[in-house]
Amino acid sequence: MKAIIVYWSHTGNTEKAARALKRGLEEARAEVTFTRVEEAKDIDILAYDLVCLGFPSYQWRPPQPVDHFLRTVFATARKEGRVKIGAPPIPGKHALIFCTYSGPHTGIREAIPAALYAGQYFEHIGIPVIDEWYIVGEFHGSEEASTQGRLGDIRGRPSPEDLSQVTENARALAARLSS
Repeated sequence: MKAIIVYWSHTGNTEKAARALKRGLEEARAEVTFTRVEEAKDIDILAYDLVCLGFPSYQWRPPQPVDHFLRTVFATARKEGRVKIGAPPIPGKHALIFCTYSGPHTGIREAIPAALYAGQYFEHIGIPVIDEWYIVGEFHGSEEASTQGRLGDIRGRPSPEDLSQVTENARALAARLSS
C-alpha cells in the first residue's frame, strides 16, 4: 500500500500526530511519503492508495495553507474532469483526515466542522474519507486556554499515550486496507 501524509503544523501538535501516523503505517509495511502542506504543491494524490491530511482546527476550519492546498487539489481535479455528478468513488483510493484541537471553548465540536469541510474536497473527486481522527493538543501561548476549557488541563497533549493510540490506529487501518 502506498500512502501519503500531508500535514500543516504551527505549534508541533499536528506534526507529532503525523509522525505517529507515519510510524504506524510503516510498521504495517506501507510505503509512506511524508510532507508538509507547503511542499505538496505538485503531489498527484491519485498516485496513492491512502491520502492522510492533518491540520489543527482554527476557528472551526482548516488553517489557510491547508485550505489553499485543498482548493488547488480540487481545481486540478476539476480541470482534469475528475469532478463528476454523484462523486463516484475511485476503487482502491481512500482519505484519512486527522485534526488536532485544543477547544478552549467547546472541545471537539470546534474540530469536527474543520475535518468535515476538508473531507468534502476528497469526497467530491472520488476519494472516500474512511475516517476522521481528532487528537487533543495543548493550546500553546495561553495557560488559561490549556487548563480551563471544557477539556480541563490539556498541557502536554498530545501525550505519549495519545500518540501511541495514533500509531496503533494507523497499524489497524493499514491492515484493514491491505486485506
